[in-house]
Amino acid sequence: MTTFQLFAVEDAGPRPLPVPADAIQFADLYRGLPLGVYDAFRTFEHNKFLYLGRHLARTERSMALLGWQYALNRPRLLQALHGLVSAAPWPELRVRIDILAEPAAFAPGGLARELIALQPFTPPPADLYERGVAVDFAADLRRDTPLAKTAEFAARRPLGGGLRMMEQTADDRPPTTDSIMPPAVVPYEYLLLDEHRRILEGSGTNFWAARDGVVYTAGEGVLEGITREILLRLIPELGIEVRLEAVGADEIATLDEAALSGSSRALLPVVSVAGQPVGDGRPGPIMRRILDAYNLFVAENVRAAI
Repeated sequence: MTTFQLFAVEDAGPRPLPVPADAIQFADLYRGLPLGVYDAFRTFEHNKFLYLGRHLARTERSMALLGWQYALNRPRLLQALHGLVSAAPWPELRVRIDILAEPAAFAPGGLARELIALQPFTPPPADLYERGVAVDFAADLRRDTPLAKTAEFAARRPLGGGLRMMEQTADDRPPTTDSIMPPAVVPYEYLLLDEHRRILEGSGTNFWAARDGVVYTAGEGVLEGITREILLRLIPELGIEVRLEAVGADEIATLDEAALSGSSRALLPVVSVAGQPVGDGRPGPIMRRILDAYNLFVAENVRAAI
């Protein structure tokens, strides 16, 4: 099965917690727990992060949006993150931090509210960036509080092929079950729509479109992605106009390019939406330029937690 590590964050240092034997994705680690807010991201150069402070700030905003009075102990969390990722046996890691809605009992050791989960990380294969991915709509999926990154939403969202690729090894994927299908028949990601059938974002990504040299992404009703924040800064620097406007589900045929952004994916080209080709069905030059600029930004800005 896929290897996971789970820890409670405490004043004395991270405390190892038991991992369910049947866990094949992060969400499986939290079954039966009082779900709260979370964030997930990858490491670079084994123990470095991109804009880690922004991730923690978003976690704090999420708690505030839910009306919590809980104060995150940033120095303690940063110390725990640095020690855990530095000691981890894998070259790169996916990291998830959770702040539970209330303390939960773990044996041995008692109550815990702040958790850190780790698993080995492999970036999306290079050929995905060369040929692009297919996505579909999750028409009935909604975020109750779009600006809050809640674990409840992560637990109920459909598991797209991209998340399966990152969180499950080949041995974890049965040929077919009611809940897990072969990656070839599962869209890479599912897109959320608003009440006017405008494309908001992916279930774990932000969505981008290009038309007539202009880049579009939804400006409201979406999670404030950290990668999105960086791209909104970089795109104008490339001389490309960007508009905070959602494109409609009925506008796919008018698009030249599309892409998904996220901490673990960077900027991944989308070549098909709900079975309809985007542009000529191949990744295009605009998203490629943006990806190149993003990769350079990453190389210059990754930092250790402490």
